[in-house]
Amino acid sequence: MNTGSDESGPAATDSGQGLGSRAPEYVKARRALHLSWQVGVFVVGLAVVGAGIVMLPLPGPGWVVIFGGMAIWATEFVWAQLVLRWTKRKVTEAAQRALDPEVRRRNIALTVVGLVIVAALVAVYLWKFGVVMPWKIKDQ
Repeated sequence: MNTGSDESGPAATDSGQGLGSRAPEYVKARRALHLSWQVGVFVVGLAVVGAGIVMLPLPGPGWVVIFGGMAIWATEFVWAQLVLRWTKRKVTEAAQRALDPEVRRRNIALTVVGLVIVAALVAVYLWKFGVVMPWKIKDQ
């Protein structure tokens, strides 16, 4: 039974893996079992993505967990595989741009300017209000 996950043709990736389900063949051979497998993968991926979304405002590696959930979905769903490929391509392009010497000089210059502004603001605050240690605060 051909499910469209052969490793030849334009759908094949750099590593030789094509798009489609990565479920074991005995699972793909039985429609009800394969549907159950897909539902299970979707639910587990949804739980991981949900945990990542919760971690975005809270402490934790939110984006890493979200992409982990997407990777779980990508084991079974073509749309998730395509999203991960697009994301990987964009991250690689951004990394290459960040390594460009001209961009690095600009980023370093912007960082220095930002640090000078922050230092000036801290200096003005300290000049205006001084430093009061917490144990020297008087009860009023």
